[in-house]
Amino acid sequence: MTPYRLVVTCLLATVLASSVTGQPTAEADAAYPNPGLVTGDINVHDPTVVKRSTGGYLVAHTGDNIPLKTSTDRIAFRNAGVVFPNGAPWTTTYTGGSRNLWAPDISYRNGQYWLYYSASTFGSNRSAIFLATSPSGDSGTWTDRGLVIESRTSDNFNAIDPNLIVDDQGRWWLSFGSFWSGIKLVALNSSTGKRADSTIRSIAGRNGGAIEAPVIVKRGSYYYQYVSFDYCCRGASSTYRVMVGRSTSVTGPYHDRNGTAMTSGGGTEILAGHGSVHGPGHQAVIADSDSDILVYHYYANNGAALLGINLLAYDSAGWPYVH
Repeated sequence: MTPYRLVVTCLLATVLASSVTGQPTAEADAAYPNPGLVTGDINVHDPTVVKRSTGGYLVAHTGDNIPLKTSTDRIAFRNAGVVFPNGAPWTTTYTGGSRNLWAPDISYRNGQYWLYYSASTFGSNRSAIFLATSPSGDSGTWTDRGLVIESRTSDNFNAIDPNLIVDDQGRWWLSFGSFWSGIKLVALNSSTGKRADSTIRSIAGRNGGAIEAPVIVKRGSYYYQYVSFDYCCRGASSTYRVMVGRSTSVTGPYHDRNGTAMTSGGGTEILAGHGSVHGPGHQAVIADSDSDILVYHYYANNGAALLGINLLAYDSAGWPYVH
């Protein structure tokens, strides 16, 4: 999507918005841009997206057995089944028997799709992150590869919200975490996608406060760590917002624009609620042909969780901003 096209579609989104669809309306203030226009099956929570090797886009998101959506143009989305049509019984120890699986992270590497996903119950850190792979990404083609990391009630971290990053040396890392002692990072074996050692590094935290959903990407000289501060899952009362810090090393330390360490609560806000866009967060970042893209969910006035997409750019000091 060209920048001109995004401007046009943002204007169309404002014109077409209504209380029926729950899309953002012209009452939004000027602090942040509205999401670009998306249509079709756009009810999502915790979206992750990958460009498909065959063209178009594949989205996975929180829901029963991990729902999938596809798009050819990053505007029109349609439902495309689920990752595990026959269920995922190996996760029920962590979900209390629920089929609801959380916060997937999808990428395409070494000729296949990799999907890290979470199993837990709300407010508990008895949680686990699993891995599945697929040659095509299509529903029913995924093979579960087993447990990557778990947390127990005696641990000071929470094993949900995974994100895979491959550093400049080709080493694989998994960031994850929600509340408790914050965001963690573990090394992975690039052949198996499983843990390479027992070390758990801390890379962001708010002294037990509301921080989750890490995403790390490398741009230029820096690794940028995006996280969500504050609270999701409260409909139009949600206070989620997207924060960022950066480091010259994937393992940190990460600092915000003011120099505050992310392990000490630092983070520079780049997107927050405005107008009828409530609690934007649980972000993903991908490089596309026209720009870096920020993908996230937000809540409409009626409480529906919807897909948001904006372009990302970088200012003269190398800090990202949404437009």
